Amino acid sequence: MDQSVIWEKAESYFQSKLHKEDEIMEAVLLANHEAGLPAIDVSPSQGKMLYLFAKLKCAKNILEIGTLGGYSSIWMGRALPEDGKLTTLEFSGRHADVADKNIETAGLSNKITVIRGAALDSLEELKKNGEGPFDFIFIDADKINNAAYMKWALELSEPGTLIIADNVIRNGRVIEENNSDPSVIGVRQFADLLAEEPRIEAAALQTVGSKGYDGFVMGIVKNQ
Repeated sequence: MDQSVIWEKAESYFQSKLHKEDEIMEAVLLANHEAGLPAIDVSPSQGKMLYLFAKLKCAKNILEIGTLGGYSSIWMGRALPEDGKLTTLEFSGRHADVADKNIETAGLSNKITVIRGAALDSLEELKKNGEGPFDFIFIDADKINNAAYMKWALELSEPGTLIIADNVIRNGRVIEENNSDPSVIGVRQFADLLAEEPRIEAAALQTVGSKGYDGFVMGIVKNQ
């Protein structure tokens, strides 16, 4: 049996055991598909993992860089307490419109705010406006700017903040020094930054499943 088929079957097996049917999340994915959004949302298993990370962190103030249709936003938003909030940044106005509708469908409009525009501009505005510190930050936008996003994440964090960056393995292409793909270059620059950054302890975890071969970096901001 092809290795990728095994990965998907194993993921489906555990999903059947550990996930209840979720009409809202299925409706969100359908809405994204019907709106023509790229099918690059996190998988249901990855979404629930984000939910669990937020629960473990007891997160009350979450920042997400890269909204798409709000699928991951909703997973994390479900982990928030009554007075919690999530701010998510999306470059595409069309994607943000879909996300707003999905967030409303999920009943989380009172907790999740979608900010439109280039994330680097929005992050600067968040800093100027005194937003934060955030206790959980999820980076899942254009990979070429990953290093810049991490720098801002550190500016908007505090000791103990959990930072997760998705899609860092790139089907193994991250190890290719001469790869000209801007996303691979961005991830390698991101890794170089983490290697020299004294404010965070981080590790990378490789993943396989319905989204193929990829992985994420998880870090905790250190006491200064």
